[in-house]
Amino acid sequence: MVFREFETSSGKKVLGGKSAEQNDELVKQYLGTSNKLLHTAEPGSPFCVITELKTTKKDIEETAIFCASKSQDWRDNHSDVEVHVFSGKETYKTKAMKSGTFGVRKYNTIKIKKEKIEEFINKTIKSK
Repeated sequence: MVFREFETSSGKKVLGGKSAEQNDELVKQYLGTSNKLLHTAEPGSPFCVITELKTTKKDIEETAIFCASKSQDWRDNHSDVEVHVFSGKETYKTKAMKSGTFGVRKYNTIKIKKEKIEEFINKTIKSK
């Protein structure tokens, strides 16, 4: 399965789902781990996973911007986006949950400013 890929400025590899099915596949690989996972507060974004365990605040912020830029919240509103940050240990799935849906016991919230998302998108467009 080919996931979205992103690399933080410190070289950490980030994977993100492109669909509910991919989100399901990706998160299941990291359930129970200490890896950082991210998803927007609103439905309709990729689950993003920083594949290395040691992360910095900057790695997490850059991944949150990436996650927000790929979300339906951003697509529909073009305003600030809230992103939840949690570990695989805090994530669970029950049989009743539909594909691409997970529960999270505990998370932190980062508010990503509209300007940061626009800056990221503009850099991505220029680098292509």
